[in-house]
Amino acid sequence: MTLVQGFVTFICIWWTFLFCVLPWGNAPSETPIPGETGNVPANPNLGKKFIATTIVSGIIWLIIYGLIKMNVIDFYDMARDMEIKDGLL
Repeated sequence: MTLVQGFVTFICIWWTFLFCVLPWGNAPSETPIPGETGNVPANPNLGKKFIATTIVSGIIWLIIYGLIKMNVIDFYDMARDMEIKDGLL
C-alpha cells in the first residue's frame, strides 16, 4: 500500500465512521433560540466525536493495513482472477 493509497483509505474510513458517530448523544435544546428549529442539538460535542472518529478509524486502518501486508487481502490476485473470469487473459 503506497502512502497515497493509505491516506485515501484512511479518509474513506474516517468519513464513513464520522457519519455513524454524529448522531450519538444529541438531544434537542430545551429552550430553543427564536429563529432556530426545535431540534438543534444543545451540545453536539463535535470535538469529542472527531477525536473518537480518528482513533477508531486509525485502529480499523491498521487492521486493514496488516491484512494487506500479510497477504490475507490481495487486490492484485483479485484483479487477476476477474480478468481470467472475464476472458481477458
